[in-house]
Amino acid sequence: MMNLLEMPHFRVHLSQLLQQTATQVLQDNNPPPIEIARTKQANHGDYSCNLAMQLAKTLHKNPREIAQMLIDAMPASEYLDKVEVAGAGFINFFIKNEAKRAYLNHILRQGNRYGASNFGGGEKIQIEFVSANPTGPLHVGHGRGAAFGASLANVLAKAGFAVTREFYVNDAGRQMDILALSTWLRYLELNGVHIPFPENAYQGEYVKDMAKLIYQAHADRYVHQPENLLDGLPESAYEVAVTTDEHLDRLIANAKKILDQDYTYIHHFVLTEQLGDCRNDLMEFGVEFDIWFSEQSLFDNGLVAQAVQLLDEKNHLYRQDGALWFHSTQFGDEKDRVVQRENGQFTYFASDIAYHLNKFERGFSRVINIWGADHHGYIPRVKGALQALEQDPEKLKIALVQFAVLYRDGKKAPMSTRSGEFVTLRELRHEVGDDAARFFYVMRKSDQHLDFDLDLAKSQSNENPVYYVQYAHARICSVLIQWDGDVASLVDADKDLLTTPDELALLQRLIDFPDTVESAAKELAPHLIAFYLRELASEFHSYYNSTHFLVSDIPLMEARLALVTSIRHVLRNGLELLGVSAPEKM
Repeated sequence: MMNLLEMPHFRVHLSQLLQQTATQVLQDNNPPPIEIARTKQANHGDYSCNLAMQLAKTLHKNPREIAQMLIDAMPASEYLDKVEVAGAGFINFFIKNEAKRAYLNHILRQGNRYGASNFGGGEKIQIEFVSANPTGPLHVGHGRGAAFGASLANVLAKAGFAVTREFYVNDAGRQMDILALSTWLRYLELNGVHIPFPENAYQGEYVKDMAKLIYQAHADRYVHQPENLLDGLPESAYEVAVTTDEHLDRLIANAKKILDQDYTYIHHFVLTEQLGDCRNDLMEFGVEFDIWFSEQSLFDNGLVAQAVQLLDEKNHLYRQDGALWFHSTQFGDEKDRVVQRENGQFTYFASDIAYHLNKFERGFSRVINIWGADHHGYIPRVKGALQALEQDPEKLKIALVQFAVLYRDGKKAPMSTRSGEFVTLRELRHEVGDDAARFFYVMRKSDQHLDFDLDLAKSQSNENPVYYVQYAHARICSVLIQWDGDVASLVDADKDLLTTPDELALLQRLIDFPDTVESAAKELAPHLIAFYLRELASEFHSYYNSTHFLVSDIPLMEARLALVTSIRHVLRNGLELLGVSAPEKM
């Protein structure tokens, strides 16, 4: 058995061999990037490369001929059993089973570090996700963005990137004003002052709850009579609820005037309450952020005005109908966009430009935004603004997340109540559990619609993917408890005794884990981890059902325990990336 302190990762090792060989064969010409891929069929070997076909045009030779030339010039490797030319010119590599067995010691020594790499090279990446308006509880749509963003951040960190997780707090602008007004009106009701509640204000029970907190703490301190609040509105406003945005904005303006400094308190109170609820909800869900970035700070620090001025200095703005417009169409957008209204107020787009410019000024070499799929049309204008500000728009990556649709008893479950409140993330978590919610949210590509089967998520069956994976981990823990030996001693087990097809397949599956993490990071696709874990669990359960581990043959028992302990490490590490627990008992 190979007795090496550190086994190289086979794909990296093969890439280095081919790089060296191609450089030698091409002499003065630089070879193209070497891409080593896992083969889909065992008879094609373990890894494959299409380098020969890439070089055909440069060398003016048949790809199969080039492939053989590369194989003949390749340095010897103690890990390779054989190398073959296949198909139109693929180079197929067969790794020695002895090398795969020896790799187990690498996994056992790495433990919870296994799967980590320096693929990212410490590159500073900011990933911004959720960023929901703090105007109410998070709903199930926010939940998918939260699970996806947190899992992606974990994957990127595991792959060697320096990741900063950020939540952009929309604490400036009209929506927060509507929430403050809504809460104050409910507070007035508690004090016996009844004004028709606007239909386009926030209707949820949580608004009434905040009003009660203000009432309990301050009694009638913020009470004002309706005459001043309804100033400038038609007589009907005294009897009929406001339904237009124009009337709602008049109410907000009047409330600010009446309350004066007290309005600041109410605005701050509702922001703090909702942001605190959001933070607690996410923390319970295993989603935490390094930075909570305030939109209002962009205005307070003059960064919005500076960004708009910079665009103006670069001749990307023009004035029309009293407003200031950005030449967005010059950068691929469908129409130009207002950055400053006729009344002098900056638009949400203006603050978004300032925020994205600020991200790069903070030194991030790449920025990832996770947005709802309904924000697709917003991409060209933001990237266009960055380009206008002489930033590389390609350094901004947008990952779109489709909404999740809930199903119960095979039927689509209602997503909102009669009052228009969506099913909250907290309600979903309490029904199916955090583990199931986290896993189910990332089972599909983020830009694909997700059908969330509530009954399946709660079931304890092999059909439930998170239960199936966690059960594999618990089964291994049970075996090791029955054995009651020293896991550290398994490094010395004779791995050459692992010879069955199931064992060899599991060895290769374990070897694939770091590649899967790297692919998930490269493609911004944490669902690849979920797929991998389900496949590993399936292969383990099959092995478990067909094989006895605690046998009387001590060397064979220790070899098999070394294998399943390595599987336990990988299951736990993979689940951790997805924010899912790895229980030892189920």
